[in-house]
Amino acid sequence: MNITILTTGGTIEKTYNEHDGSLKNYHTILPQMLTGLRLPDLDINYEQVVFKDSLEMTQEDRQRILAETRKALPGSAAIIILHGTDTMAETGELLNRELVDLKVPVILTGAMRPYEFRDTDALQNVIESLLAARLVSPGVYVVMHNRVLRFPGVVKDRENLTFTKR
Repeated sequence: MNITILTTGGTIEKTYNEHDGSLKNYHTILPQMLTGLRLPDLDINYEQVVFKDSLEMTQEDRQRILAETRKALPGSAAIIILHGTDTMAETGELLNRELVDLKVPVILTGAMRPYEFRDTDALQNVIESLLAARLVSPGVYVVMHNRVLRFPGVVKDRENLTFTKR
């Protein structure tokens, strides 16, 4: 199975800089996340589309995510987008609105805590997304915290630090 993963930054890929004490998006850490997983029948291609906190994303950034998703569609059995959680729903609504007649699932996932943190949800969410990519029908989804939510109407539940349907 061929899966394309588009990385955009967000909390899931933030890393700690020991020199200045900052927590920022410096580079993708997707290869680190995938290294320890047993994925014998997956061919994973990944591309860094934008690399920033989702609160800093512009409409141009979202259009670039849309364009890269369209570009990856013909050669992918599924697309997973690593995205910051603060504006993930906004990007998901755009993709749902613009990607008509999808033949494969497009899954957005992220994390409430960076991959490098001991109590992260990042790896769980990536693993769940990889499994959901095999199981769900074509459409646009958020997959996080043992939930698979299909757009439209997915929103961040800031009180419970997860996603839900409105």
